Amino acid sequence: MLRVMKNIIRNSLGAVLITGALFTLNSAQAQTAVVMEPVTSMGTISEFSPETIMVRSSATAAPVRYGYSETTTYVDEAGNAVARTNIKSGVPVTVYYTKVGDALVASKVMVRKAVAADDTVIEQKTTTTTVETD
Repeated sequence: MLRVMKNIIRNSLGAVLITGALFTLNSAQAQTAVVMEPVTSMGTISEFSPETIMVRSSATAAPVRYGYSETTTYVDEAGNAVARTNIKSGVPVTVYYTKVGDALVASKVMVRKAVAADDTVIEQKTTTTTVETD
């Protein structure tokens, strides 16, 4: 009878250890985070609302919607912080984002310098013609 009890205890202990090892393995797999590198997109802001940034680019026909949060940073091309109040329609930007489910979430918005149409150089030439008369 003692031998039977020892076998039952040994088998039970083995089952508990195997179950614990499998639980630990599953927990470790469940806690593994997938870190995705941000993707960038360039365009011009067509709308900036309290929940989303709409960016129109030449690559897409319709504006692309990006969500953002309190952790989203706004910088200029040199990496200096830019106030969120400077983010408005018509401003050229590069959006650094990650895809979370079906949503695109901006982690950083870099404000770029606008290329003004007024920067076109117009060269004016004047020609003088001298005509001699008798």
